[in-house]
Amino acid sequence: MSDAVATESKLDIRATYLSAEEIKLAASLLFQAYHDDAVFLDIFNSSKEGYEQRLRASIREELSVFWQAKQPMVGLYLGESMVGVACLNSPDDRISSGRFWHWRLKMLLNTGYFSTKQMIEKEQRVLCAVPLKKFHMLSFIAIHPLHQHHGFGQYLMAAVNTVLEEHGDSEGVAVYATSGKFRKFFEEADYQFVEKITVGQVSGALMVYYRDK
Repeated sequence: MSDAVATESKLDIRATYLSAEEIKLAASLLFQAYHDDAVFLDIFNSSKEGYEQRLRASIREELSVFWQAKQPMVGLYLGESMVGVACLNSPDDRISSGRFWHWRLKMLLNTGYFSTKQMIEKEQRVLCAVPLKKFHMLSFIAIHPLHQHHGFGQYLMAAVNTVLEEHGDSEGVAVYATSGKFRKFFEEADYQFVEKITVGQVSGALMVYYRDK
């Protein structure tokens, strides 16, 4: 991936693969962006004390697994400030079989049995519904709350498409959109609705971006 994906006017907007030193910054951004996400509110029981700790632990362990498995994690920068993050599972890393045993153990210790089971169930149900054999799964995508509604999402989606282009065996990118505004965002990026999937008390839309043949 080119260091500079896009530049507009005098703004320095670029997308790069994350380095080890940027993982903590990415985790902080994702925590802020997903704090009120319906799926995480349900899975990690936001009404129970310790919700934020459980969410932080989950994101931290997820990113650790991404890094160890050398999966594509992209940071979007405005100058020197990280304003967006996207994390994908590539076709050669099946999520259902690629989780390391220590990830599950740490999740159990940090978030509890029920939350860990819910996370695994969510992944399995979404993956089984994707109508592709080899594909990328967009597990995390977020723009920092202070930089939303300024068009940065389009640059981040362009970076996701670049990741897809770099993997010729991938048939497309799948994502689980948990709200109407997210579904509209992905529709505008040419993702197609596949089906509605309910996880716990939350329903979302499985959507797929198909690679142009």
